[in-house]
Amino acid sequence: MDQSTLVADYYRCLDDDEYETLRSILHPEFVQQRPDRSFESREAFVEFMQTGRPNTDTTHRVDTLLESAEGLAASGRLFDAAGSELFAFIDVFRFEEGRIRAVETFS
Repeated sequence: MDQSTLVADYYRCLDDDEYETLRSILHPEFVQQRPDRSFESREAFVEFMQTGRPNTDTTHRVDTLLESAEGLAASGRLFDAAGSELFAFIDVFRFEEGRIRAVETFS
């Protein structure tokens, strides 16, 4: 699976509550850094997305996907169920062994 497909699947899994598929595309040593918290394991991240998010009825819309030597950066916006924009984000993805190894989020 190519990197842009992994990124598209990542957002689709978050939006559609497909946590087992999300787990399968994340590297076993996955980490995420974001302004409000960090996740140091794949399981902690998936658990938070499944049960800890304040709003699970959201849609990620990627406006721009940029490729670099180190990975991909996705610039987009998050919308609630009513279609209102919650915030803009930039996610920087790193890959290893055909999976997402790390995400650094800026919002």
